[in-house]
Amino acid sequence: MVKVGLTGGIGAGKSEVSRRLAALGAVVVDADLIAREVVEPGTPGLAAVVAEFGPEILTAEGTLDRPKLGAIVFADPDRLAALNAVVHPLVGRRSAELEAAAGPDAVVVHDVPLLAENGLAPFYDVVVVVDAADETRLHRLVEVRGMTETDARARMAAQATREARLAVADLVIDNDGPMERLDAQVADVWQKLQGHTAA
Repeated sequence: MVKVGLTGGIGAGKSEVSRRLAALGAVVVDADLIAREVVEPGTPGLAAVVAEFGPEILTAEGTLDRPKLGAIVFADPDRLAALNAVVHPLVGRRSAELEAAAGPDAVVVHDVPLLAENGLAPFYDVVVVVDAADETRLHRLVEVRGMTETDARARMAAQATREARLAVADLVIDNDGPMERLDAQVADVWQKLQGHTAA
């Protein structure tokens, strides 16, 4: 098994690369998706979040009211730490379960948005960084995702610099160009990752 950390700045195209790697046969472990899964209605995770923050963080349907919870935790570092203390261990356990089920010859790709920021590179056999120029990322966030330029710039500024991400990269996918170029690069990276499992 080879454990891959896949990261990239917002708007770089990490999700596109993740989808392509999954299509080629990688087992993708997406921390953001798992974080949603562990607080679905009826889960112990949601019960723990409600116990910590109160029933007012639920919608009328009984699901987590993410905007309401976000307004609480992003305004108060202590409340954010409390939420992380509930959710992070659940995400870690679920990620480990998915990895363990993958099998000895698998390429397991952990989709980790804040890999560089949180110093997580040493936990992976290979770190793949999806890279794009800041101007390209800004254009995608504004034109494709519909963010305001101010919001897009703020999100970008809150993340690690390109230099910091590239400094932890073993393999870099340059996603400044068209999607056809991306396909060829992902195929090349996939070949290298498979060589890693055979090593």
